[in-house]
Amino acid sequence: MNETHRFPCEQCGADYRFDPAANELVCDHCGHSQPVESAGPWESDIRELDFRAAMENLLPLQEMEDLRVTKCPNCGAEVEFDPDSHATECPFCATPVVADTGTNRQIKPKGVLPFALDEKTAHKAMNDWLGRLWFAPNGLKEYARKGRKMQGIYVPYWTFDAKTRSEYSGARGIVYYETHTVMRDGKRQQVQVPKVRWTPVRGRVARFFDDVLVLASKSLPKRFTDALEPWDLSRLEPYRPEFLAGFRAEGYQVDLDAGFVEARHIMDRQITRDIKFDIGGDQQRITAVDTQVSEVTFKHVLLPVWLAAYKFRGQTYRFVVNGTTGRVQGERPWSAWKIAVAIILGTIAAALIGYMLSQSQGGGGFTVPIGY
Repeated sequence: MNETHRFPCEQCGADYRFDPAANELVCDHCGHSQPVESAGPWESDIRELDFRAAMENLLPLQEMEDLRVTKCPNCGAEVEFDPDSHATECPFCATPVVADTGTNRQIKPKGVLPFALDEKTAHKAMNDWLGRLWFAPNGLKEYARKGRKMQGIYVPYWTFDAKTRSEYSGARGIVYYETHTVMRDGKRQQVQVPKVRWTPVRGRVARFFDDVLVLASKSLPKRFTDALEPWDLSRLEPYRPEFLAGFRAEGYQVDLDAGFVEARHIMDRQITRDIKFDIGGDQQRITAVDTQVSEVTFKHVLLPVWLAAYKFRGQTYRFVVNGTTGRVQGERPWSAWKIAVAIILGTIAAALIGYMLSQSQGGGGFTVPIGY
């Protein structure tokens, strides 16, 4: 489920929408616009929340909100409804969804990365990406080009900050070479054989992790959202509902504790790289690591994605566009007849090349009489 954010036009009463190009609220009915006021100096910092307090349910009530929940029966996305709507289509998989009742208490967003690309620009980026997929069905390409508008959706993420201190033990490997005599083609030859001399080592590394980003949605395959990175989190704005006008904001489906488990995996991979760098040498072995994590803070943020979901010949195809950079990712459709044609053409080309090679090697071929 998602919140509905509506801002009535002060001239005609219709709904404003946030225009990424102009960075202002625009009324499509009468054309009136209103700037989105910048955050004041006292609001510009996005305050982190204490992870331990959240785990012990000790966050202040103003950091929580109750949301109306409606889950898509196909993909599990939490779909928003306008107050006067009782049925809609899931933006993530194009499945019809009927409104449900019920609420879910969640942690409020602290930051939002506003859309920088409008729908027209995102649609062009998607079409350009599809155009480079030669094996995609022509019908799907044409359907996507003429299809309905893309959905602008703010996808939920967690970010985590933490201090870490890791003590490790392992070994440093130094490569050296020994000269060995071998027989090759009946002759004795000397070759250099690499060996590794290992030395036990112990040490410690420390790192402060800032804004470790973890997807808090299950509506899209993680490989899609990972492919949209990087995100410029330095452009995060303090959460303001005006940025969501005309868009949807998906509620998170990955709870905070599960999000931190994923964040620890990301941190541990970086810590492993730090330890290998600290060990030095040509090769490294790590036998034990003890990491202490402290001062963990987090925030719930919303990142912008343009999304298109099409049902084509009984299959659902989803395409996503980073709402700030235009990077595209999606289901890669395949055309059976295009693949068959490519195989046939490839077979013919291979046969022709083979024939020409055999003719050149055999001295055969044909000649054209002069003056013919």
